[in-house]
Amino acid sequence: MADVGGPIGFLGEAAVFMAAAVVAVPLFKRFGLGSVLGFLAAGMFIGPFGIGIISNSEDILHFAEFGIVLLLFIIGLELKPSRLWVMRREIFGLGLAQVFATGAVLSTSAYLLGLSWQAAIIAGFGLALSSTAFALQILQEKGDLNTRHGRTAFAILLFQDIAVVPLLALVGIFSSGGGEAADPFWLAAIKAIAVVGGLLVLSRFLLNRIFRLVAKANSREVFAAASLLLVVGTSLMMDAAGLSMALGAFLAGVMLADSEFRHQLEADIEPFRGLLLGLFFMAVGMSVDLRLVFENLWLVLLAVVSVMAVKAVLLFVLARVFGVGKFEGLSIASTLCQGGEFAFVLFSAASAGAVFSDLIASLMTASVTISMALTPLATSLVGRYAKRTAAKEPAGEKPPVRKLDDARVIIAGFGRMGQVVAQLMAARGVIATAIDTDPERIEIAKTFGTKVFYGDVQRIDVLRAAGAAEAEIIFVCADDKDSCTEMLKRIKGSFPKVKTIVRAYDRMHVMELSDWTTGLIVRETFESSVLMGREGLLRLGFSETDVDDTLTEFRRRDSERLRLQKTIGIYAAAERMQTPYPPASSEEKS
Repeated sequence: MADVGGPIGFLGEAAVFMAAAVVAVPLFKRFGLGSVLGFLAAGMFIGPFGIGIISNSEDILHFAEFGIVLLLFIIGLELKPSRLWVMRREIFGLGLAQVFATGAVLSTSAYLLGLSWQAAIIAGFGLALSSTAFALQILQEKGDLNTRHGRTAFAILLFQDIAVVPLLALVGIFSSGGGEAADPFWLAAIKAIAVVGGLLVLSRFLLNRIFRLVAKANSREVFAAASLLLVVGTSLMMDAAGLSMALGAFLAGVMLADSEFRHQLEADIEPFRGLLLGLFFMAVGMSVDLRLVFENLWLVLLAVVSVMAVKAVLLFVLARVFGVGKFEGLSIASTLCQGGEFAFVLFSAASAGAVFSDLIASLMTASVTISMALTPLATSLVGRYAKRTAAKEPAGEKPPVRKLDDARVIIAGFGRMGQVVAQLMAARGVIATAIDTDPERIEIAKTFGTKVFYGDVQRIDVLRAAGAAEAEIIFVCADDKDSCTEMLKRIKGSFPKVKTIVRAYDRMHVMELSDWTTGLIVRETFESSVLMGREGLLRLGFSETDVDDTLTEFRRRDSERLRLQKTIGIYAAAERMQTPYPPASSEEKS
């Protein structure tokens, strides 16, 4: 560990990584090549085979692989078990077919090229896996993760991640020594079942209670530490059972997908995930031996083209067989045609176990890396082709009208006003995402069958995790006046197109909020006071028509008074507006 910092020290290396990313990533995104390719290029430039500022690429890659663990945890948070069951056909049908078909074709090709049958199986099935981190990053950047082809691509990636476990076991069996130190199959299976069962029990009976206690401490730092501890702990449990750490994190995420804490968990984990994934891609770029690639350039390019072509063709054909549309199939094929990060793990283990030579492992690693670099170009070309073809085709049927229950509504604050808003939304079938910071209030709401998520609604990352970027309306209903104002400022700064309906404390608060929004501002006691006055006038014997006319004029004058108070000062406006306002006469109406 003494050499981890290298000759320029830990802070020096950190500065180099950040500087390379700050320069490369915006540059590559500007030219439409994506951030991932920027990270790869930055790693190649600063790595031992580039200008050589950083030399310890293996240590950095090993550390940065934790970014994949965090990524799968966040993915799991988005997948409720019910949704996972709905996707079973894509996961265990299309995903299984893709891995076995692609693995069989590539393994046969590798065997015909002279590899042993053991090495050919590891090479073929290793290359059949796609990059979960890479593909999901591309889908997220393009906003395609919630489209049909995005969900189908994710289902395939999920099965590939599951397939890593038996492939790693095969490497152990094929290694010289035959895996003598490994546990027998029956013992490994018992360990795996025990750990997964333990995780299920832990999530069912303890996790929510633990996070509820942590939330009561009202400390962002402690909650963030608890979130990271959960991911690290479940990953270590799975690793101890001989299973994938990434798979353990994914299961932990799935088990918390129905938890009221999932938005806060996602917001706390997201910064670490982003940093470590960027570091992971830079470390992958650093591991590419450019000299070795140029010496065997024809072989590497042949491998890259062959692997990407085979995977793309099989993905497209299988997607069509499973009922996916033409353009969706092309999108899936272009997104998943690269090699994956788990190939690096498999090839490294195979090389260490003498399943194949270091040269073969290096060339295949270079091929996977180059295929990753070419993937943004492939997806860009497919996207342009799809747009041109769609423009030439005659317009089809109009898209179905959106149903009201498809609306994205967020209620920030679940106090007295937030609860009423949620009930009104539910009465018309609109499922709103309610967020609050009071664990006891959340628990009480649960007893009445209402799901409220825990989260600091003043944090933009929490609102983004709850779907604020795609929301149609955000109700700002925090109990505290200053919290409402600050929340509105941040929402308008980060999501300017989202409609807002804001709770105001009094007239002064309305004027303050009007500086930040032209949307609806509702005083918390105004409407109830108007209703009380209306009922009082009716019970005094005034006709309903006269009362409604009075209320209409009252509202008009109140709005005008607010405008004047904001323009010329509150006291001058009050003097100017202190005149009686009887119902409008027939002449005024005309």
